This record gives sequence, C-alpha cells and structure tokens, in this order.
Amino acid sequence: MARDTKELLKKVRKIEIKTKGLSNHLFSGEYHSAFKGRGMAFNEVREYQPGDEIRTIDWNVTARFNHPYVKVFDEERELTVMILMDVSGSENFGTLNQQKQDLATELCAVLAFSAIQNNDKVGVIFFSDKMEKFIPPKKGRSHILMIIRELIDFKPQHTGTDVAEALRYFTSAIKKKCTAFILSDFMSPEFEHQLKLANKKHDIIALRLYDKHEEEFPDLGLIPMKDEETGELLWVNTSDKKIREAFKADGLKRNALLKDVFKKSGVDFTAIGTHESYITPLRTLFKQRGRKR
Repeated sequence: MARDTKELLKKVRKIEIKTKGLSNHLFSGEYHSAFKGRGMAFNEVREYQPGDEIRTIDWNVTARFNHPYVKVFDEERELTVMILMDVSGSENFGTLNQQKQDLATELCAVLAFSAIQNNDKVGVIFFSDKMEKFIPPKKGRSHILMIIRELIDFKPQHTGTDVAEALRYFTSAIKKKCTAFILSDFMSPEFEHQLKLANKKHDIIALRLYDKHEEEFPDLGLIPMKDEETGELLWVNTSDKKIREAFKADGLKRNALLKDVFKKSGVDFTAIGTHESYITPLRTLFKQRGRKR
C-alpha cells in the first residue's frame, strides 16, 4: 500500500474514532429530537398512557380537556441528510488550533455518523464558486468512510465561493424534502433569494465556520496577507489602531448582515470558530431545534 494511501487511511480512522464517539455519546439523542419528525405523518390524538414520550403531548388538546393527550404519528419515513461543503480557497485560512477545512471535515463526519445512527441516508455536495462534486445519499459506515476520505483528500478545481450556485444545484438534484447542512464561511456573493427558495422545499441549517483573526487583527506590525481566493498578496500594518478597528467593524457588520439573511430566510444557524470546540455550538443548535418541535 502506498505511503500516501496509508497516511490517508490513518487520518480517516482517527477522524472516525473521534467523531463516531461524539455521535454516540453526545449527539445521538439530541440529533434525533432535532431532526426526526419531518418524515412522520400526523394521524390522531389519543389519551396519554404511561410510557408515552412527554414530547408527544398535545398541549392544546390537553388544556381543553384538562387531561393529558398525545399526538400519534404514522411510521417515520426515512430522512435524507445532505451536507453542502464549501471547499474554496478561504477554507484554508486558520491561525488558531485548526484550519477551517479541518474543522469542516470533523463537523461533516459528526453529522454523517449521527445521521446513519438514526437510519438516515447521507449525501454530500462539495462546492466552490462552481459545483465540484456530488456524492449521492446512501446509508452505511463504508459510505461515511468514503465521504471522510474525500473530505481529507479533495482538491477543488476553483478557489472562489458561491453559495447561491451550490443551493441552485442542490435544489435541482434533490427532489424529495430533506435536511441540509451548509458548512461555509459564507464570504460569497448574494445568496438570500436562493436560500429562501431552498428552505421552502427543504430544511436548511447553516453552520458558519470562521477564524477569529478574520474578524480581529492582533498587533503584529507589518504583515503580508494573501487573499486565498484571488492569490493576491497585500501588506497590512496591524500596528495601526485605526486599521485594526476598521477591520473589526467590517467583520461585525458582515456578521450582522449574514445573521439577518439567515433570519429572513427562516434558516437555523450557528457560528463555529477554529479556536473553539464545536461541541457546544452544535449541541445548543440541536437543543434549540428539539425545543421548537
């Protein structure tokens, strides 16, 4: 076996052990309550019986009759989970602990393992400013390992980011309603219209990946900065307080606009930094969705 292949398989195994463990111990219950139910058809209401899940109680009917009633659903149809993964140049940016691409790989693996434990199918779309690769939804561990291998080893053809283009492809490729996670820094041309259209048909969740130093410069004197998407090299004087403040204000404004786009589109979202563990933001998002259901 070639050394490169051996190294790749070692990386795949390492990610599998870590993320599968997290899916088993941390996320399985929360994922289930956050994402199951979309494929269940409501059937009837009946009186509560010992052993019924509290989350199935119909509080309106219970209040009306002053006695607990639960909603009964027909059997769940299997869910399809799509992961839309930004593999553009800006994903290589990372100054703290890990690059965005590494973070995205682990997140994707955690979501994929959580999905297959729930008997869901998982598919992936890799995008830059073009459609890069489509892995159709399937079940099973070997399918997930193939996805992780692709995530680690994938070399995009293009360096830009176009979220609207990815959403356009996704809505035309996946006809049946599904749950879709978009993992990106969302430094992209306007995509609100496409996001609204996609979220009408599917259930979209946005995970914004960022590096702290994209939003706040430390004082490092004169530093070269390469734009990962254009390849251009710029020299920036980070000792200048005005430059640092302008950079921070620009970052805050960008994030506020992005938040607004997600809210207006009715999309659940969270931000995850390369400097932090993704466990807390992900669990918080799952719990919020679980409560909403």
